[in-house]
Amino acid sequence: MTLPPKPATGIVHLGLGAFFRAHGCIYIADAMAASGGDWGVVGVSLRSPATRDALRDQDWAYTAVSLGATEEVARVVDVLNGVLVAPENPDAVLAAMANPEVKIVTLTVTEKGYCHNPATGALNFDRPDIQHDLTAPFPVSAIGFLVRALQRRRDAGNQPFTILSCDNLPENGKLVRGLVLEFAQRVDPALAEWIKSNGRFPCTMVDRITPATTDADIEKVERLTGMRDDAPVMHEPFSQWVVEDDFVDGARPDLAAAGVELVADVTAHEHMKLRMLNGTHSALAYTGYLAGHETISETMADPVFAAYVRQLWAEIMPAVVAPAGVSLPDYADALFARYSNPAIQHRTWQIAMDGSQKLPQRILGTLREALDAGRETPGLWLAVAAWMRYVGGQDETGQPIDVRDPLAPRLQELSAAADTPADKVAALLAVQGVFPADLAPRLLAPVTEAATLLWEEGARAAVFEVTP
Repeated sequence: MTLPPKPATGIVHLGLGAFFRAHGCIYIADAMAASGGDWGVVGVSLRSPATRDALRDQDWAYTAVSLGATEEVARVVDVLNGVLVAPENPDAVLAAMANPEVKIVTLTVTEKGYCHNPATGALNFDRPDIQHDLTAPFPVSAIGFLVRALQRRRDAGNQPFTILSCDNLPENGKLVRGLVLEFAQRVDPALAEWIKSNGRFPCTMVDRITPATTDADIEKVERLTGMRDDAPVMHEPFSQWVVEDDFVDGARPDLAAAGVELVADVTAHEHMKLRMLNGTHSALAYTGYLAGHETISETMADPVFAAYVRQLWAEIMPAVVAPAGVSLPDYADALFARYSNPAIQHRTWQIAMDGSQKLPQRILGTLREALDAGRETPGLWLAVAAWMRYVGGQDETGQPIDVRDPLAPRLQELSAAADTPADKVAALLAVQGVFPADLAPRLLAPVTEAATLLWEEGARAAVFEVTP
């Protein structure tokens, strides 16, 4: 049997991991199935060859498995045309991005991959990757690749590509636009002006819980399908993608046909999701991990934590403006069901990664608005305290925690040098890359109170105490 030819490449994706393969790739495949078009994807790994190596012998196709509470549904996703590994051949990555047939560059590089200061949103020019990329012929950071590829397109007389961030960052399109322009200004002010005038950076909101794939998942897929797949992705049935419809020359797949919500302004959807989903996910990750719970669904099966997440939503919802037609209590109920899905083994340790980059947009913005309004938020104060205990690198039983965070050495050093919970809170609140200087003093008393409770009573008892 002769297989139909694959569509030509129209999208390059930076940071090809499980999430985009379980989310964006599926939407793109469905859009082409509905309306055609050459929107094949070339993925780029900015660090490791593992994804490329796993997919290469499968001709870049893979299995996506929807894990419902009562059934598992597998489908083959065949939208990838290849995977490049940036450290091996950065010139090939730039060439792919500079190809005028590529209309969109998407990103899932996680919060830390933007090389910015989460407290201010500005590019961190002290980051080694950024310092390297300002002078080296080939970049290593996502921002460096974006600017150098746009520079090639300008020099060739071609239009820029649309930059579409798919990371959980507030106003992600505006953020990456600012970072790209800051970097480009250092490289060539005329290039920055060209990008500013011609580029497009739509904001997006993405949502699908995607646990890291395990060896057990690979074996499960083989039992389910009868085929060996070394790079499957596992995901919940729910999926949402909200995109501002602002693309260079209007060039994009028929995303609406695939179920994407195309809107003029994504802000309300984005804030709702960042605060109500990502904020509570982080709170459950730190408190749940410290209490000995391995996954979110296991944490939710503990009635103390099930009540805690309801308390968190009660604290968060007054700081959220609902998108048109959305009920925030109904949204919270749907999240409760999603978190409780026993088929999704989303590890608390996985969600806890890179907390220094996540807290500002997931929790601190809500805390600022609550303080301004004079509202008490004991559940969120405890979440911040739990993050502080977690990054200290030792759990409640004295066992080491494998803290994965770009600031981990500094955070652990500050925590170790402080004797009491109050001292640890004061030391960590002084990290201005996480806590804005005007917010930290306002958090000192309530977070110290929460931390004292946490250290003295333990996470589960502390959660019980702050939950009515």
